[in-house]
Amino acid sequence: MKNESDIKTESPEEIVEHIGRLMSEAEALLVGPAAERAGDKMHELRARFENLQEKAVSAYGEARRKVIAGARVTDETIRTHPYESLAIALGVGVLLGALVRRGNS
Repeated sequence: MKNESDIKTESPEEIVEHIGRLMSEAEALLVGPAAERAGDKMHELRARFENLQEKAVSAYGEARRKVIAGARVTDETIRTHPYESLAIALGVGVLLGALVRRGNS
């Protein structure tokens, strides 16, 4: 298995695009007349799919770490400044309520 430093980070959209291309190639192999080359191509596709799967796992892990770190910082900030946090939440709520009310009128 590769180290995290060896794997290039790609966006989820790029990973989905790669998977879509792999699926298209796999369908073409199953339907196309290249049955004699299917073994080699399937091996190549399997290797590419495993590589993309590693990238997806890495991207998911990185996103999860960032979300957890953000939640911890937010929790610490709210616990450090509870009244300021309450005032900000109230202000945002009033602003959103005014926008929703204005949109319904």
